[in-house]
Amino acid sequence: MSTTSRTAIPVEVLGEHEDRFEEVLTPEALDFVARLHDAFADRRTALLAERGRRAADLADGGALDFRPGTRAVREDPTWRVAGAGPGLGDRRVEITGPPERRMTVNALNSGAKVWLADFEDATAPTWHNLVSGQLNLLDAIEGRIDDTTPRGRRYRIGDAPATVVVRPRGWHLEEAHLLIAGRPAIGALVDFGLYLFHCGRRQIERGSGPYFYLPKLENHLEARLWNDVFTYAQAELGIEHGTIRATVLIETITAAFEMEEILYELREHAAGLNAGRWDYLFSLIKNFAHHGPRFVLPDRAFLTMTQPFMRAYTDLLVRTCHRRGAHAIGGMAAAVAQRDPAAHEVALTKVRADKEREAGDGFDGSWVAHPALVDTCRTAFDAVLGARPHQLERSREDVEVTAADLLAVHRLTVGLPSDQGLHSNVAVALRYLVAWLGGTGAVAVFGLMEDVATAEIARCQIWQWVHHCSRLTGGAVVTPDMVRRLIARERAALLVEGADPRLVDDAVRVLEETALGADLPAFLTTDAYARHLVKVRTAA
Repeated sequence: MSTTSRTAIPVEVLGEHEDRFEEVLTPEALDFVARLHDAFADRRTALLAERGRRAADLADGGALDFRPGTRAVREDPTWRVAGAGPGLGDRRVEITGPPERRMTVNALNSGAKVWLADFEDATAPTWHNLVSGQLNLLDAIEGRIDDTTPRGRRYRIGDAPATVVVRPRGWHLEEAHLLIAGRPAIGALVDFGLYLFHCGRRQIERGSGPYFYLPKLENHLEARLWNDVFTYAQAELGIEHGTIRATVLIETITAAFEMEEILYELREHAAGLNAGRWDYLFSLIKNFAHHGPRFVLPDRAFLTMTQPFMRAYTDLLVRTCHRRGAHAIGGMAAAVAQRDPAAHEVALTKVRADKEREAGDGFDGSWVAHPALVDTCRTAFDAVLGARPHQLERSREDVEVTAADLLAVHRLTVGLPSDQGLHSNVAVALRYLVAWLGGTGAVAVFGLMEDVATAEIARCQIWQWVHHCSRLTGGAVVTPDMVRRLIARERAALLVEGADPRLVDDAVRVLEETALGADLPAFLTTDAYARHLVKVRTAA
């Protein structure tokens, strides 16, 4: 399907048409997305090029510190952000997941205050997933969504659903099924634009608003770009300026040094910051993967939020947010419900301790990945908040965090990576990639709900351990051949488990290319998306 916008911007839809897709891909909505793309594509390209330059500098041994040029922003005590919009005042429990139809119903009915409808790490970016996800959100807001299982069980949205907050894709991802002026559309603007066009005014009329989580930002200039997108989009659609609210995930090591600046750039639309712990670890490993053994981290299982460099990151986030009137939202509890009662109680005990720590540290709410964890998270925050919706009054003036604190991986309370850690990285990454290549972006693996960040951490750790010839606790040195043997073992196990051989072999290739190549790709998803998930219509 081809169309031309009112500003003569040609738009071509290459993705396959499915039932009701025309309700999302209307000429007017595509025109709006085209205008967003036309207005901001060049700035986005320039910012991605700057990302590359900064990454290269860090790989060459460059330093990372708070920006001296923005010191005035950090030291000015007077400015505040817009803060919570209607329906966002109390965020003590937020549940995350892809906007699949059943997940939409379950998340909205979970008892959580907020549902993060995730078009990014928890969604494999197939054309079907992205367009049907928009349709599910529209149906949910219009009150016409329901889902019936093959056994006849019916799911419908209750009377007090969670507030919807949408996470579009990061700036680095493209949408190859939609061409604008002959170029692939910017994935972030497709997700943002379609949702705002169809649901923004509907949400306002229902006493809420168009709210967003912004992923993968690396600096304040990328936040400025989003703020300008919001300003432009609201004006184009006749929505009052400042209606949009955004919460930024601080999930890159570079963004951790610019929290105040990011809030400042978005201050007319900012609601808070989130501690995106898993992507934060991925970013730290990736950016310092070429550095010496000092930055070689042990198993992911040992990299808990009690490690000194992770506590520095979260303490700084709470202090920054509360100083500026923004919510501080804690990290993901990825456990899923276990059939074995003893195993389930062990998982809940870990989640409970994590959420109690966050509430005690001053966070205003936190994330869970499964409805079975909502009560545990709520109880932890109820014990601290009581009837209050948040604890913004806790200024955390006791917190003083330096650049050295954020980078103090040498203060780890654990040592070498383990044999089990290497095996786990291979096993989990392969299983996740098989699911992702098959169109599923959030999948339970060994008792945890995993998303793209899982595979990213795993393959970056493998690359780093191989690159630095790291020694495991068992005494062996990590080599490419050792990793390939583990991959072969896990490939065989997946085939025995009944996985699609084609998907398994594709997953093996993706993992080997991104974890064992001479270079460390910035993201595994960009090339894997282009090669495996792009399915364009053939000419009739």
